[in-house]
Amino acid sequence: MVLVTTEDERYRDSRLVVNGTTLTIGAYYFPWAGAKSVPLARIEAVERVPLTAMGGKWRLWGSTTPSYWANLDTRRPGKETGFVLDLGRRVRPVVTPDDPDAFEAAIKSAVPEVAFAVQSAPRYGV
Repeated sequence: MVLVTTEDERYRDSRLVVNGTTLTIGAYYFPWAGAKSVPLARIEAVERVPLTAMGGKWRLWGSTTPSYWANLDTRRPGKETGFVLDLGRRVRPVVTPDDPDAFEAAIKSAVPEVAFAVQSAPRYGV
Protein backbone atom coordinates (compact mmCIF):
# COMPACT_ATOMS: atom_id res chain seq x y z
CA MET A 1 0.00 0.00 0.00
CA VAL A 2 1.39 3.38 -1.02
CA LEU A 3 0.04 6.59 0.48
CA VAL A 4 0.75 9.57 -1.78
CA THR A 5 2.95 12.38 -0.44
CA THR A 6 1.72 15.96 -0.81
CA GLU A 7 3.37 19.33 -0.24
CA ASP A 8 1.11 20.32 2.65
CA GLU A 9 1.57 17.06 4.57
CA ARG A 10 1.19 17.50 8.35
CA TYR A 11 1.42 13.89 9.57
CA ARG A 12 2.43 10.56 8.06
CA ASP A 13 2.93 7.06 9.33
CA SER A 14 2.54 3.59 7.85
CA ARG A 15 -1.28 3.82 7.64
CA LEU A 16 -2.29 7.49 7.99
CA VAL A 17 -1.60 10.74 6.14
CA VAL A 18 -2.96 14.15 7.14
CA ASN A 19 -2.50 17.06 4.74
CA GLY A 20 -4.18 20.46 4.70
CA THR A 21 -7.52 19.15 3.42
CA THR A 22 -7.66 15.36 3.73
CA LEU A 23 -7.07 12.47 6.12
CA THR A 24 -6.16 9.32 4.22
CA ILE A 25 -6.69 6.09 6.14
CA GLY A 26 -4.75 3.26 4.54
CA ALA A 27 -5.98 -0.35 4.50
CA TYR A 28 -9.49 0.68 5.49
CA TYR A 29 -11.86 -1.31 3.30
CA PHE A 30 -12.26 -5.06 3.76
CA PRO A 31 -11.22 -7.31 2.04
CA TRP A 32 -9.24 -5.31 -0.55
CA ALA A 33 -7.47 -3.01 1.95
CA GLY A 34 -8.27 0.08 -0.08
CA ALA A 35 -7.64 3.52 1.40
CA LYS A 36 -10.39 5.83 2.66
CA SER A 37 -10.05 9.57 1.99
CA VAL A 38 -11.82 11.77 4.52
CA PRO A 39 -12.13 15.49 3.80
CA LEU A 40 -11.04 17.18 7.04
CA ALA A 41 -14.08 19.47 6.80
CA ARG A 42 -16.30 16.38 7.30
CA ILE A 43 -14.80 15.59 10.71
CA GLU A 44 -17.30 16.79 13.32
CA ALA A 45 -15.49 15.52 16.43
CA VAL A 46 -12.53 13.38 17.47
CA GLU A 47 -12.34 11.25 20.59
CA ARG A 48 -9.00 10.05 21.95
CA VAL A 49 -9.51 6.64 23.59
CA PRO A 50 -7.27 4.22 25.47
CA LEU A 51 -6.83 0.79 23.93
CA THR A 52 -7.21 -2.22 26.21
CA ALA A 53 -7.48 -5.97 25.69
CA MET A 54 -11.28 -5.67 25.70
CA GLY A 55 -11.37 -2.24 24.08
CA GLY A 56 -9.77 -2.46 20.65
CA LYS A 57 -6.14 -3.40 21.30
CA TRP A 58 -6.53 -6.82 19.62
CA ARG A 59 -8.90 -5.63 16.89
CA LEU A 60 -6.58 -5.81 13.86
CA TRP A 61 -9.28 -4.88 11.33
CA GLY A 62 -12.99 -4.20 11.41
CA SER A 63 -15.22 -4.12 14.48
CA THR A 64 -17.49 -6.11 16.76
CA THR A 65 -20.26 -3.51 16.46
CA PRO A 66 -21.76 -1.74 13.45
CA SER A 67 -20.94 1.69 14.94
CA TYR A 68 -17.13 1.57 14.55
CA TRP A 69 -14.66 0.42 11.91
CA ALA A 70 -10.92 0.05 12.47
CA ASN A 71 -8.55 0.02 9.52
CA LEU A 72 -6.04 -2.82 9.20
CA ASP A 73 -3.19 -2.20 11.65
CA THR A 74 -1.14 -5.27 12.56
CA ARG A 75 0.80 -3.15 15.09
CA ARG A 76 -2.35 -2.13 17.01
CA PRO A 77 -1.75 -4.70 19.84
CA GLY A 78 1.40 -2.77 20.77
CA LYS A 79 -0.33 0.61 20.84
CA GLU A 80 -2.00 2.37 23.74
CA THR A 81 -4.12 5.06 22.04
CA GLY A 82 -6.79 5.22 19.35
CA PHE A 83 -8.95 7.96 17.86
CA VAL A 84 -12.65 7.66 17.05
CA LEU A 85 -13.66 10.00 14.21
CA ASP A 86 -17.21 11.33 14.12
CA LEU A 87 -18.04 12.02 10.48
CA GLY A 88 -21.73 12.59 11.09
CA ARG A 89 -22.56 9.08 9.89
CA ARG A 90 -23.54 5.83 11.58
CA VAL A 91 -20.10 4.22 11.27
CA ARG A 92 -17.18 5.99 12.96
CA PRO A 93 -13.66 5.18 11.76
CA VAL A 94 -11.17 4.21 14.47
CA VAL A 95 -7.48 4.88 13.77
CA THR A 96 -4.37 4.11 15.79
CA PRO A 97 -1.54 6.39 14.69
CA ASP A 98 2.08 5.51 15.39
CA ASP A 99 2.51 8.90 17.10
CA PRO A 100 -0.82 9.87 18.72
CA ASP A 101 0.34 13.32 19.90
CA ALA A 102 1.64 14.31 16.46
CA PHE A 103 -1.54 13.00 14.80
CA GLU A 104 -3.74 14.99 17.18
CA ALA A 105 -1.65 18.14 16.63
CA ALA A 106 -1.92 17.70 12.84
CA ILE A 107 -5.72 17.41 12.94
CA LYS A 108 -6.01 20.36 15.32
CA SER A 109 -3.78 22.56 13.15
CA ALA A 110 -5.62 21.61 9.95
CA VAL A 111 -9.15 22.02 11.35
CA PRO A 112 -9.03 23.99 14.61
CA GLU A 113 -12.83 24.08 14.88
CA VAL A 114 -13.08 20.29 15.38
CA ALA A 115 -14.10 19.28 18.90
CA PHE A 116 -11.63 16.97 20.66
CA ALA A 117 -12.50 14.83 23.67
CA VAL A 118 -10.37 12.51 25.77
CA GLN A 119 -12.04 9.33 26.99
CA SER A 120 -10.42 7.90 30.11
CA ALA A 121 -12.26 4.56 29.94
CA PRO A 122 -11.94 2.22 26.96
CA ARG A 123 -14.72 1.87 24.39
CA TYR A 124 -15.86 -1.70 24.15
CA GLY A 125 -16.66 -2.89 20.68
CA VAL A 126 -14.03 -0.71 19.01
